[in-house]
Amino acid sequence: MKSVLVTGSNGQLGKSIQKVYKKSAKFDFTFTTSKELDITNPELIQDFFKNSNFDYCINCAAYTNVEQAEKEPEKAFEVNAEGVRNLANVCKEKNIILIHISTDYVFDGEQIEPYAVNDVPNPINEYGKSKLKGEEYIQEILTAFFIIRTSWLYNKEFGKNFYKTIIEKAETEEVLYITDVQKGCPTNTENLALFILKLIVSNDTNFGIFHFTDHEVMTWYDFAKRILIENKMINKVKLEKVKNYRTFAARPKNSTLASETNILNNEN
Repeated sequence: MKSVLVTGSNGQLGKSIQKVYKKSAKFDFTFTTSKELDITNPELIQDFFKNSNFDYCINCAAYTNVEQAEKEPEKAFEVNAEGVRNLANVCKEKNIILIHISTDYVFDGEQIEPYAVNDVPNPINEYGKSKLKGEEYIQEILTAFFIIRTSWLYNKEFGKNFYKTIIEKAETEEVLYITDVQKGCPTNTENLALFILKLIVSNDTNFGIFHFTDHEVMTWYDFAKRILIENKMINKVKLEKVKNYRTFAARPKNSTLASETNILNNEN
């Protein structure tokens, strides 16, 4: 039985892993919230791992507020970069395989075709920059790691996300104004959770970077329409496309990931 630590387990992905893993007897999971294991505290991490015997660490802990990251980038970097470095250091010391969740926002969105794992990152906002720095720390410190870039995460039960927000707004508003300028691949966290667990079960040692999404490319407008149809709310609210969607953070126009089994192998 593999021993697996999950950080940031209060988030939608962490909760999805908890939901999915109950169906398997192949894992001994330890789930920690940010209060139980603050990855930005090196001393706390060392103490937590002192008597541990984990085979894997799935890092779901992250600063994910893209807008707020522009206003307080130091906090985004503290979690997404320095916190990740702390985890990578202890994983190296304890011979733990790190599975780290990263983002499509490491790319600038100027490319027409989907981004492959070997395309050069060029983030255009502080959130993306902080996540890229975390990736770089992992590759500098570890040889046994999986960095999984994903996009537009949502869950129908857990967390605060676009899927749930659209349903909530459709209940109270007459018109929803949704941008069709950005395109990407919405990804259900339960599918990502299954992918991660299969990765562990397979004993894969082809370490490096993966891209994982639910494959289907669409705009936020397309996604909103699909959500409303799925929940039989399409006739309850008017859906309007907008081009001038204002955000504080710059966002990539095309953050579509080429989600195959492509891996950028670590050459260290």
